[in-house]
Amino acid sequence: MKKIGCLNSELSYVIAKLGHFDTLTVGDCGLPVPPNVQRIDLAVTYGVPSFYDVFKVIDSEAKFQKVTIAKESKSANKEFYEMITSWAKAQGVEVVEVLHEEFKAQSAKSVAVVRTGECKPYCNVILESNVSF
Repeated sequence: MKKIGCLNSELSYVIAKLGHFDTLTVGDCGLPVPPNVQRIDLAVTYGVPSFYDVFKVIDSEAKFQKVTIAKESKSANKEFYEMITSWAKAQGVEVVEVLHEEFKAQSAKSVAVVRTGECKPYCNVILESNVSF
């Protein structure tokens, strides 16, 4: 049994398989999962686990070069927007803002969509993997 890091076997496996430029979508409990994209459903109840709790674990296990978020988050969920943009700036990660409909279309190219219990609007990211060397 793993002692540290991501204990969810499906999520751990997907993170370990990420190659350069692969994308992983992490979203709230309302984000639709496109057909033919793996769903990793971590939601237990409203708010559990939070987006932030899941994001912290994923961030600790992988390196990313780009994060895509919905433009609407800037006004509809300022706390999320500020957290993601601050994280990206500190990590040297490019931030791309697209309309939410475009975001949902782009998530169809992800290797998986991770569903959290988050209930705040537009709490969704598409993370593009980088190399760790």
